[in-house]
Amino acid sequence: MTETVSLYKAREKIYPRETAGIFQRLRAIAVWALLGLYYLIPWLNIDGRQAVLFDLPNRKFTILGMVFWPQDFILLTLLLIMAALTLFLFTALAGRLWCGYVCPQTVWTETFIWIERWVEGDRAKQIRLDAMPWNGEKVFKKGLKHTLWIVFALWTGFTFVGFFSPIRQFGADLLAWDIGGWEMFWLFFYSFATYGNAGWMREQVCIYMCPYARFQSAMLDKDSMVIAYDANRGEPRGRRGKDTDLEKANLGSCVDCTMCVQVCPTGIDIRDGLQIECIGCAACVDVCDSVMEKVGYPKGLVKYTTENALEGKASKVIRPRIVIYVTVWFALAIGTLTLILTRSDIELDIIRDRTSLYRTTSYGLIENAYLLRLVNKANAPRTVNLSASGINGLEIIGEQTIELPAGEVQERAITLRVDPVNLKSKISEVHLELSTDGEPLLSEETRFIGELIR
Repeated sequence: MTETVSLYKAREKIYPRETAGIFQRLRAIAVWALLGLYYLIPWLNIDGRQAVLFDLPNRKFTILGMVFWPQDFILLTLLLIMAALTLFLFTALAGRLWCGYVCPQTVWTETFIWIERWVEGDRAKQIRLDAMPWNGEKVFKKGLKHTLWIVFALWTGFTFVGFFSPIRQFGADLLAWDIGGWEMFWLFFYSFATYGNAGWMREQVCIYMCPYARFQSAMLDKDSMVIAYDANRGEPRGRRGKDTDLEKANLGSCVDCTMCVQVCPTGIDIRDGLQIECIGCAACVDVCDSVMEKVGYPKGLVKYTTENALEGKASKVIRPRIVIYVTVWFALAIGTLTLILTRSDIELDIIRDRTSLYRTTSYGLIENAYLLRLVNKANAPRTVNLSASGINGLEIIGEQTIELPAGEVQERAITLRVDPVNLKSKISEVHLELSTDGEPLLSEETRFIGELIR
């Protein structure tokens, strides 16, 4: 007879106990700062434009007054690589700081937990409320909690869409219920994801869905800072009186109060060693220090430390992987900054007319047609002058003084005309130059095709 074995452990709801301490204060500061930035940034304006707007339909990104276009994709690539290296560096140095302090899942889960505690009470009251039969009190508290969760999630979804669609106009359209399909989809999808991930799934996202927990071991070594239980000092664990002689009772410093388990948002026992479920929130550090203080023992039974330190060996901060991460990061940072500072506010793309290679006028002159695509990345309008060079007598038929609105793309059709006696080959290289107030801005190369006179 075969036995069916489930590979997925049924979830047991975790009721993390509230605790206080230096690390929880730092986490609270991080949560407030990150939520403040997230909800505030879309409402900021610079020079009359939304400070941060990823305008996908128009294919332009505005970040703190600077406009970036698809041509600047290399900058985004470099920034993403730098972000990854930053994550690797901080993980190698200090473990899962990202997960414990700034990960969006952590930030919004903490917010939902605060709402839950405000409505239902502390850990003991929440357990009691869930265990009681449905009555007026339970319906009211559960209903109020989920209502607040949903309102907060909807505001989060609204703000998310506001990074991709001008938020003031989006808000006005939403009140009039006149919003586009994609805006509607992402508003409710992101709201639902926030409500589900932070309200219901919580630690399940970290344990089963997040890949970071799986590959972090490749970035850690014995000199990396991790949250660990000092078993040499804590074992054998056990309860005792305040005046118990630990040597006579053969006991370590751990009083086996299980407070470190009760405060853990993922429900692990840090005394079992480093585990992939640990998000590095340091709640166990704060609560254990408070217990040690109450019983009169030194703090630091659970602490930030390294494996080498626990084994009595010296820890090294400067080591090959750290040097490599820092070196590559600074090289990328210098390169990215150089590209940003030296990039031109004006871009010019030249597209040849594909319907014909060239045409001959009634006077025997040869013409080539082109489409110019000009991009003004600046926040102010620009006036540019167009000129051509590369062939003697080359002239431009079309607009040569062009007004470029701020942060816009303009297309202009032009024709280059030349007397064939000036052609030295069937395919000639020519340059189109842009200048303003007599100062050259940029020059782009293209080809001029024509028939030679024999």
